[in-house]
Amino acid sequence: MNKLPAIAGWEWIKQGFGLFRQQPGGLSTLFLGYMFILLFCSLIPLLNQVLPVILVPIFSIAFMRACAFIDQKKRIHPALLVAGFQKPAFPQLFALGMLYLAMAALAIGVSMLADGGMLFQLLSGQVEANSPEVRNANIGSAILLAALVYLPGAMGFAFAAPLIYWQRMSLGKAVFFSFFAVLRSLKAFAIFAMSWFGITVLATQFLLLIFGRSQFVMMLLMPVSVILTVVLHCSFYAAYRQIFGQPEVDTAPAEPQPETPQE
Repeated sequence: MNKLPAIAGWEWIKQGFGLFRQQPGGLSTLFLGYMFILLFCSLIPLLNQVLPVILVPIFSIAFMRACAFIDQKKRIHPALLVAGFQKPAFPQLFALGMLYLAMAALAIGVSMLADGGMLFQLLSGQVEANSPEVRNANIGSAILLAALVYLPGAMGFAFAAPLIYWQRMSLGKAVFFSFFAVLRSLKAFAIFAMSWFGITVLATQFLLLIFGRSQFVMMLLMPVSVILTVVLHCSFYAAYRQIFGQPEVDTAPAEPQPETPQE
């Protein structure tokens, strides 16, 4: 884990777009499949709030492996979507998802010190974003406080899933190595985060400037957000590849081939 210059954060983004350009259809289809599964999870009583969070590291493996497939000149196929559910990685990835949930709950809990729980009510859909209660609450301070609490966890979670999956690390070891990998190249990750924020804002403002606040813009924002989210996953793979090295040849099964009839 070498210390990287700040410009590396921008290079990861460029490489992420490069990976996406090679197989945009396969990556987008994978993401839409993931969104369909999340939609199904939202219909499950009691679990609809927590299950999508727990599944994040499990499904992140699908996009990491898809990028590895692109590196290896292989075709992305839908079976990659369930890669994170395979043993021996699944129990550790599930535990990582539970840790995600616990850290998010801690951050939201601490944020209540600033706004009396209004941020939690907003995120859980109990109040509307434009309601007087939200406008009068100290939401900005609550978000800042929650972010400061969650930041160390985010550093530990950044590469924990691929380290568990590809390098067979235990949960604690993966979180440890991920945290210090981010810490050693903090300037690069700061550029990475700020650049992504800028790209998102510029893309949104450009569409609003050209088309105004119309229904057509709302329709355009959906595919744009899908593309940017997929490229973000590709950028994380580029960062992992530079920090921890190229993953070994992926042993995922190739796309099912039709059986040759025996004579």
